Amino acid sequence: MKEEKNVMIGTLKDWVKSSPYLIVLDYTGMKVAEFSELRGRLRKVGAAVKVVKNTLFRRALNEASLPAMDKDLAGQTAVVSGGADAPAAAKVIKTFKAEFTRPNVRVGVMDGKLLGTSELTMLADLPSAEVLRARLLGAIQAPAATLARLINEPGARVARVIRSKPEAAAAA
Repeated sequence: MKEEKNVMIGTLKDWVKSSPYLIVLDYTGMKVAEFSELRGRLRKVGAAVKVVKNTLFRRALNEASLPAMDKDLAGQTAVVSGGADAPAAAKVIKTFKAEFTRPNVRVGVMDGKLLGTSELTMLADLPSAEVLRARLLGAIQAPAATLARLINEPGARVARVIRSKPEAAAAA
């Protein structure tokens, strides 16, 4: 039995180390259909939710050198992890909780730092990674576009003056 636990702890440790973020949930009172719905929504944004045993998860966090969450690991615990888009996963959890009143967010870890519920709520309110990239690209392109317009303006003025001369002569 001890060897099985060590294998499970090792698997959990590899899982938590491979994810850039973890969000710990209390899923007490959720129905199987609701949990399946949450799992499906998270899958769409590249995240996964797993039910964990608190003692094994606590040991896996310790072995992975992640912050301790002892006070937050009690009762029915599920952990969300995934790719690089933590705001998308947090947003899914926030909207799901608004619809079904569960699960309750306990704590999170991102880049090795412990996040409370307020930080996770702020994370959920961030725009998606695509929107942030688009905004950044727009901010980078804005000076170049302005420069291109300024460089082209003298030539465009000359063209407008030349174009207006025949029209003015025809009207006279």
